Amino acid sequence: MEESAARPLGDLDRVRRRVLWSLPAGLYLLGAADGERRNLMTLSWATQLATQPKLLGVGVEAGALTHALVREGGAFSLSVLHRHDRAIVRRFVKPAEDDPEAGTLGGQRVLTASTGAPILAGAAAWLDCELRHVLELGSHTLFVGEVIDCDLPGGEEITPLRMEDTRMSYGG
Repeated sequence: MEESAARPLGDLDRVRRRVLWSLPAGLYLLGAADGERRNLMTLSWATQLATQPKLLGVGVEAGALTHALVREGGAFSLSVLHRHDRAIVRRFVKPAEDDPEAGTLGGQRVLTASTGAPILAGAAAWLDCELRHVLELGSHTLFVGEVIDCDLPGGEEITPLRMEDTRMSYGG
């Protein structure tokens, strides 16, 4: 007799959230700009999608300010954070206060990528991408960008921040 993997519906939501939360995920800062408007936001859904050309996919909540900036500006950056910088991501869970005179977003110094997207000055590494594809996926949009520039200002050894390094959870 074959055993079924199905479970009661009430249990399904709880288990599904736990399994989706357990998938390995980094925590990054996604940057975007459109004219004078710019933002950095905490992001956990980022992955390389192709090697030729080098394509990076990021999943962004449809109602987020940065969603509009990526769509309208046609580009985005991804700042890879050091594991010890876990407190920084909390500054960017809502639209960041922009102080162009001081060169900061959310109180953190930023640089400007060639696309115009902001990059965290203290990032372990960063990627600058031109938007190539947009896929609407319900609550989120998958933006696919071609990597046109990048750097490892933190050196070759990167210990990136991961979701499990924080008490944050996002999934399911």
